Amino acid sequence: MKRYAVFGHPVLHSLSPKIHLAFAKQSGIAIEYTAIECAPGDFPGTLSSFARSGGDGGNVTQPHKQRAAELCNLLSARAKRAGAVNTLIRHGNGWLGDNTDGAGLVRDLTGRHGLDLRGRRTLMLGAGGAARGAAPALLDAGIGELFIVNRDPQKADALVDLLGEPGRVHSRYLDDLASLGEFDLIVNATSAARHGSLPKLPMSLVGPRTAAIDLSYGEAAIPFLAWARAAGVRDTIDGLGMLVEQAAESFFLWHGGRPDTDPVHAELQARHAVLITGD
Repeated sequence: MKRYAVFGHPVLHSLSPKIHLAFAKQSGIAIEYTAIECAPGDFPGTLSSFARSGGDGGNVTQPHKQRAAELCNLLSARAKRAGAVNTLIRHGNGWLGDNTDGAGLVRDLTGRHGLDLRGRRTLMLGAGGAARGAAPALLDAGIGELFIVNRDPQKADALVDLLGEPGRVHSRYLDDLASLGEFDLIVNATSAARHGSLPKLPMSLVGPRTAAIDLSYGEAAIPFLAWARAAGVRDTIDGLGMLVEQAAESFFLWHGGRPDTDPVHAELQARHAVLITGD
């Protein structure tokens, strides 16, 4: 039986084991999939031990996505562009790293929710592993200008440089938010709400066609999406669909078959009215 795991801190709440086991059952494949808790300092050793014990693949969530990219023997084009890895594929004695976050996000937004992303002036809050996975895919999906705002401006600048489209992608300070005007798409890629520190967002960011997306789900998504609804946003979407879709992309990379995500998403949505966090 092949062995898979999701690595994070915290991670024991993760829905990834349920999702992948559901995909495996649907596909007639027997797998083992567990959640492995490891603090940042322990992640390299934990991943190495998993590989030595015969681990076949893994997912990586916060706060390890950028470190995972550094630990891989090879990186896919998506992972190189993001500078972050959320999917590990066994490659000899090491790992091939890929990033399925952006593909999962775009598939959820355009397929499940029917959003046309083309030309949308976009604000990205955050510049960590989640933002790094999402931003390239949004650009490829045809959004217009992308403004990246992060509590640490140097991280926003680094992501802008990594994306390599200076005429289209810009970094700004939190203090600039009130002067940036309206956006057609606002993406919260921060973990701030988990720590009760969501930045104060002016309602002037919202226009008549704004959609607001939180890449977390459950309780972690409530503060940002509540702000969005109060500001008059019609389309407010949490990260549950993205989680299921990025998992399906990982499953495809490991097993060569693409599962049906709709029944898995529907079951999770019905069972988990209040969840804890993303990935």
